[in-house]
Amino acid sequence: MKKRIVTISRTYGSGGRIIGQKLAEDMDVPFYDKALIDRIAEETGFSKDLIENAEMRAKNSFLYTLATSLGGNGDAGVDGLSLNDKFFLAQVNVIRQIAEEGPCVIVGRCADYILRDMNEASKIFICAEMHNRIQRAVQEYGMDETTVENEIKKIDKARTNYYAYHTGRKWGDVLNYHLTLDSGYIGLEDTIAVIEEFLERRKY
Repeated sequence: MKKRIVTISRTYGSGGRIIGQKLAEDMDVPFYDKALIDRIAEETGFSKDLIENAEMRAKNSFLYTLATSLGGNGDAGVDGLSLNDKFFLAQVNVIRQIAEEGPCVIVGRCADYILRDMNEASKIFICAEMHNRIQRAVQEYGMDETTVENEIKKIDKARTNYYAYHTGRKWGDVLNYHLTLDSGYIGLEDTIAVIEEFLERRKY
């Protein structure tokens, strides 16, 4: 049996988390989203809130880089690493441990980059056009359209900056992934079906 490890990166409002959760259920493998944060916190002693919000602290790329390089969000320790860097290193270690343990689905947290050298890991990017993302977010969170659109742009910027700082790559660049799908165009169920077919046909 193939050792199927799937990383899912996604734009906010594209349904990527739901897709990952359903995919994990169909594959009967562990699903890591919030559970990943819990595990990082458990193994490092870091606060869950600090870990979870690390990505959102990257809204301004210049300030994030400056704060990180100067030991922002807490003084740098004796090793010279800021808390942001310590969070990321802990994240790297935990994601690699999880991947070594066996098949799983991991959402977000730069997992595609962290597992870039693992042949068994399939890297998926889920996106959707803005109107589809707004519609889904309005339905899921009950916010008005203007608020949702602003939130989408804010989260996109944070994810772009966080990913660029820690990986040196462009978030959402198709070259970083094995498969990129527009969930707004084909729907969530068909997106899951395409991913499952892809996993069956992949060479590793």
